[in-house]
Amino acid sequence: MARKGYQQKLNELREDVLYMGEVVQERLRMGLSALETKDEELAEEVIVRDAEVNEMYLELERECTDLIALQQPVAGDLRFIAASFKIITDLERIADLATNLGKYSKQATKDVYPDVDVQGIGTITLEMIEDAMAAYAAKDVSACYEIAARDDDVDERCERASEIVVRDLIETELDDGVEDDRIERMLQDVSRLLLTIRDLERIGDHAVNISARTLYMVENDDELLF
Repeated sequence: MARKGYQQKLNELREDVLYMGEVVQERLRMGLSALETKDEELAEEVIVRDAEVNEMYLELERECTDLIALQQPVAGDLRFIAASFKIITDLERIADLATNLGKYSKQATKDVYPDVDVQGIGTITLEMIEDAMAAYAAKDVSACYEIAARDDDVDERCERASEIVVRDLIETELDDGVEDDRIERMLQDVSRLLLTIRDLERIGDHAVNISARTLYMVENDDELLF
């Protein structure tokens, strides 16, 4: 009976991690939508509801800690619990980055660099998170490698986007009579967009982290961890 209860707790942990993944993916969708539409109410909802993800993280952290402390798992079970704990950490950080997108959208009134495909990059990173969580659920090793490979595309897109912004800033010629507040607004727009690109790149990195932990969980293989 004790063993049956232990296995049930492992199953519940898996389901809870997957549910947290669904919640975080929805937060990211909302953050990207707020960024695109400049919807202040949606942006505020993303920001306020970050506390819900934080509470979920703390509860799952306790689940992992209790399983290790009370059940003393070994081998595959221990790897599963350890991987799950690391994955919820990545999910919590993705939610934080989605919150950042909400904050950026409240500060922006228009897209100052339409040539920078923020939504395209965001869509790719969202798909990476979705696929990484699906790989965790299905113990899909091949998907882990495929997700890690896709991160190279995200990195390249983010690098090109940053180059567009920086090059334009360097080439912008301002008249001597330009007001200081206009210059300040321009610099704020540039800084906000660069931060957005950076955060999307980090979301891609977290998707790779989730895949790496899944690979370790399934095959005791740390190839993608470094």
